[in-house]
Amino acid sequence: MAVFLVDAEVMAQARFGTSQLTETLGALNILRRGQPLPWHRVWRDQYVDAFHGYLDGDPVTAAILAHAISSSWMADFLTVPPARPDMTLDDELVELESLSDGRIREDLAYVRSPLAPELRGTGLASRTAALLRWVWRHTIEADWPRRQSVLRADVVSRISRLGRDGWSGVINDMRPGMRWLGDGRLQVEERPYPPCDVRGGTLTFFAAHCRGGWISWRLPDRFGIVYPVTGIFTEAALSTPDPLRRLLGTARSRILVQAAEPVSTTAVVAATGLPLGTVGGHLRVLTEAGLLKKRRSGREVLYWWTDTARALVAGASSF
Repeated sequence: MAVFLVDAEVMAQARFGTSQLTETLGALNILRRGQPLPWHRVWRDQYVDAFHGYLDGDPVTAAILAHAISSSWMADFLTVPPARPDMTLDDELVELESLSDGRIREDLAYVRSPLAPELRGTGLASRTAALLRWVWRHTIEADWPRRQSVLRADVVSRISRLGRDGWSGVINDMRPGMRWLGDGRLQVEERPYPPCDVRGGTLTFFAAHCRGGWISWRLPDRFGIVYPVTGIFTEAALSTPDPLRRLLGTARSRILVQAAEPVSTTAVVAATGLPLGTVGGHLRVLTEAGLLKKRRSGREVLYWWTDTARALVAGASSF
């Protein structure tokens, strides 16, 4: 198993955040995989033909992608953690675009060797950045405010759990193969990679809409862990049962279904498209009716189901 060696100072200063480049890499992976997860399928179907059309028209970029990502690894030059959370994509790409062709070829050969003939030329960094900008602009940018609201709600929820359950309560369900071992050891992968000493460095957790997440670093001192959320893709899965809609009304029942896990007012607004005032009023009614619990976490108030709500939704879904 692969382990990050951490200490109290690293974990005390660990941050949560979002990243436009990380979100773009997650989307890129979903588009390139032949078997998407069920909640990714509808989104992927909208863009996959245009994505393959882009690669068909640019064999060099197609070769970069084929070498950069395998089933168990992404090239290091793609996955450098942002210097800080919430940077713009263009700001994040400055680091990638500064890399030499030799450095990129070195990373690509590590994932898959020998290198394809298309990779002998120049301009590999600019072609990679162009692909990432294409994915961002064509598949994410217009929906980024909504996506970011869902990501930030997940971040708020995990920070709230950290205060209640400690790091083990936050990390153990973050991504496959990851768990808190204690004694300064954070298991980040089940695969048998050597331990990585993070002590003296920075560690940031990035929420993203992706398949399984990944580990990233810029040695010697910047480390990141990307973990998946599914909120932006699960509108169909979070369908509202007809009996529940008849009982509570369309808007209120939709809001209740969104709160199966801790969710902020902002995230509910993003997921439902309802005005902030309307969402706030319905959340207050559902809370007063004993269907939602609430708790403030930083600037946000989180809402989630009570046992009564869970039984109500389950019963309505069985009809």
